[in-house]
Amino acid sequence: MAAKKPQRDPVEARIEEYFERNYELLRMESGQVLSTDLKREALNQAMLYYRKLRHVAENVTRTEVRLALPEQKSPQNRRFTIEGVVDIVREGDETWLYDIKTHDPDAVRANPERYEEQLNVYAHIWQNLHQQPLDHTAIIATQYPKALKDALLRMDLPAIQWELEHWEPLIEMPFSQERLGETIEAFGHVVDEIEGKHFAPRSEADLESGGRHRFANRACRNCDARFSCSSYRAYARKRSPKEGIGAAKYFNDPAPEGDQNNWLDGNLDSATSIF
Repeated sequence: MAAKKPQRDPVEARIEEYFERNYELLRMESGQVLSTDLKREALNQAMLYYRKLRHVAENVTRTEVRLALPEQKSPQNRRFTIEGVVDIVREGDETWLYDIKTHDPDAVRANPERYEEQLNVYAHIWQNLHQQPLDHTAIIATQYPKALKDALLRMDLPAIQWELEHWEPLIEMPFSQERLGETIEAFGHVVDEIEGKHFAPRSEADLESGGRHRFANRACRNCDARFSCSSYRAYARKRSPKEGIGAAKYFNDPAPEGDQNNWLDGNLDSATSIF
């Protein structure tokens, strides 16, 4: 008599179903496809995040809560609204506000100020406009560590288990209302810059900053305007001085080889499936 196949977690089955549905919608809208390996990695990220923080997922009181702080004024008297989407979890007598990011947990811990300011605004909106108490704010960084990714590629089960146990995607951030005014004013300055059509690039030093999580790798690589950016051109030339400093150099600063291969494999997979 054949052994019974272990029953699959219904929530995980639903996650995979939603993942496939969303992927197909995004593929049709954008025309972009993922290679089989990259698609599997993306699904793994969603599934491992659920397994690691299942207790949070099961206690979510409200999901994708839209928070808005309207009728703000910039230094140049322009009106603007700050908006964001968060998850609210009620655990016992405490209320948690979570902001989910697809970022590397180590990068979040290395640059907490980038996240604390945003969470301070969300905390203010929740407590003052919604008139609801709040005890904790936190970032959930869903990108899993490289060591875990490598263990998954090797299918090294003991290493996978060890990495999962030591992976900490939930990063609590203390919130404070003391600097709230400064944060909102900073938003206002950005509004004035955009409305005034002042789009000065970040400095070359900014692009080099961040150590292992360099700003140029974290942000510029995803910016469609990087080849028109003087700071990025200087950064790209410095990275490969032997390749010359002509105008063509920064157009020859490609995405990492792995990204290119994934793009090619994904399109080949898609083309094959058509026939």
